[in-house]
Amino acid sequence: MKRVLLSWSSGKDSAWALHILRQQADVDVVGLLTTFNESNDRAAMHAIRHELVQAQAEAAGLPLWPIPLPYPCSNEEYEARMSAALERARRENVTQVAFGDLFLEEIRAYREKMMAGSGIQPIFPLWCSPAETPALSRTMLQGGLRAVLVTIDPKQLAPNFAGRMYDARLLAELPETVDPCGERGEFHTFCFEGPMFRYPVPFKTGEVLQRDGFYFTDILLPPEEHFSCPPTSNMA
Repeated sequence: MKRVLLSWSSGKDSAWALHILRQQADVDVVGLLTTFNESNDRAAMHAIRHELVQAQAEAAGLPLWPIPLPYPCSNEEYEARMSAALERARRENVTQVAFGDLFLEEIRAYREKMMAGSGIQPIFPLWCSPAETPALSRTMLQGGLRAVLVTIDPKQLAPNFAGRMYDARLLAELPETVDPCGERGEFHTFCFEGPMFRYPVPFKTGEVLQRDGFYFTDILLPPEEHFSCPPTSNMA
């Protein structure tokens, strides 16, 4: 069996990668690896609260491997903390780390370079061409995936898309210049339901905030739902 750790952003692509990996008989997904901003305890870029990512992990039936990162974070510091996580993974007999990247060659090359010599293989279960992402987006929706847009780059997509459901209507209304999976950073999502989860992740949407040139939709855990987040110092 291949012991696979999945890089988990909280979005639809990493969620769908989990679904694809679990369909492979020789793969055992052993955990979700997520980087968090130390200053606000939110997942990087998606800005999802730690407790919501923990709720996703609970719904997926997998342990969360949080990696705290300073803000701002230099490449050197990022790579040092990732190296520490990879060393832990190696000790726990992880053989591969999976990423939900789709077609950005420079991102793939960076990940492969970062993991070179670690003894752990990077894999890309969703890898495809830009021409194939429209079909991938439809496959996700037809497969039962549900997600909400949480981060918008206003240089590429109108801010009023923030907080909208990722569905067929949204895909039809995206400008032609926007990748339907948001692979060029046009938008990021929070996945709350699909075949990768044992049950839907409870959430509610909060206000839309503008920060660092992006629009963020705050995602909240309903008051009646509480998940215990293990101390990050014990996980990395």
